[in-house]
Amino acid sequence: MQKEPKAIILFGHGAGAGPESEFMQTIGHALTERGFVVVFHVFPYWQKVLETGKKRPPDKAEKLDESFIAAAQQLKNEYPKTPLLVMGKSMGARVAFRCAQKVEAAARIGLGFPFHPPGKKDKHRMNEIEALQMPSLIVQGERDPFGNVEAVKEFASQYASLNDIEISWVPAGNHDLKQPKRIDDLAKTSWENIVSNIEKWWESVQ
Repeated sequence: MQKEPKAIILFGHGAGAGPESEFMQTIGHALTERGFVVVFHVFPYWQKVLETGKKRPPDKAEKLDESFIAAAQQLKNEYPKTPLLVMGKSMGARVAFRCAQKVEAAARIGLGFPFHPPGKKDKHRMNEIEALQMPSLIVQGERDPFGNVEAVKEFASQYASLNDIEISWVPAGNHDLKQPKRIDDLAKTSWENIVSNIEKWWESVQ
């Protein structure tokens, strides 16, 4: 008898790299090995990148969200009895957080959430992190230029919605959630730790 998956994860990619990236593949395969069903979501603009081989800017937020919501609804139809988790890397994290409530996700996960453009904390994206009665996790590098420890602490003091989200810090991690070689000789080690933490977190919030 086939074992019931722990959850279905719809995984959205970042602005400059698709599901074929080392990060996405490493995280996705490790979660699969731990009993999750991982479905990579390819946004419309990246489908064109793959078809043409030419880089192009991301679609507007409305189009990104529309495609993600459609994919989530399809998964809910295919797996009606299994929890759906929405997850994304960077830009994909913004989409997942914006769409989580609309698709009635069981939880939302952001990997390297871009709280603000580098050097521009005044242009933050805190409006996308709504306070929801939904388990929420952000995995963030301590030195991420899109939201380091100091910046996130500052936002947390100003926006109550951030205090309802569990934040898992990658020590000295950057936006790619990698650690310096002096800490981590193997680039994938910190990513494997992230997967372990996601699994433990999901088990704790169910």
